[in-house]
Amino acid sequence: MKIHELKTDPEYFQAQLSGIKNFEVRLNDRDFQSNDTLVLSECVDGKYTGRQICLRITFILDDPQYCKDGYVIMSTKRC
Repeated sequence: MKIHELKTDPEYFQAQLSGIKNFEVRLNDRDFQSNDTLVLSECVDGKYTGRQICLRITFILDDPQYCKDGYVIMSTKRC
């Protein structure tokens, strides 16, 4: 299991924090795997706000029928 530290925009950070969003769409340049941990850091205009959220990857969809080349859709659950 790996820990991936990622930047995220405020609107998507808040959606994860509030629980209405339970997925991430990302370029799979980190070899994401189920059970890996995502640490999302809120970032505004290239600067970190100090807010973070910890998520566990529960499922990865990488089917080219549904995802752009090189991208994955990851189901997430709060740590």
